[in-house]
Amino acid sequence: MKPKDFDLNEFLPYLLNQAAEVSGRAFQRVYKDRYGMLRTEWRVLCHLGQFGPMTAHDIVRAAQSHKTKVSRAVAALEHKRFVVRETLQRDRRYASLQLSPAGRRVYADLTAIAQAYDAKVMARLEPSAAAALKDALRQLAREPI
Repeated sequence: MKPKDFDLNEFLPYLLNQAAEVSGRAFQRVYKDRYGMLRTEWRVLCHLGQFGPMTAHDIVRAAQSHKTKVSRAVAALEHKRFVVRETLQRDRRYASLQLSPAGRRVYADLTAIAQAYDAKVMARLEPSAAAALKDALRQLAREPI
């Protein structure tokens, strides 16, 4: 039996997902068409570009992604020669990942496009609404329910 007052179009997780899909679709075409990358590959590349060397485990935590998806993304980025892996001497079960010179060029290219894209998306809102939206999303992302 369905609750009679439930409206999927008003359900916050659904709205967030719809907004993310619509707002991210055009940028997704950029990294896919230019570099053959999938979403998780872009996220891994971006984390390494922004934060420097990390382990896959660190990326899983920071990106809130599934370890299998991150592992596949790392393998794809290594195959494209955008990421290099170095086994950690202190614990050989882990590897430090970092961008290669080609990966740094791709990161610079895509982040410049991402900044312009973000500005274009946010320009659809009044400046105060755009700031409030980003603040609210940051708060929702860091506080578990």
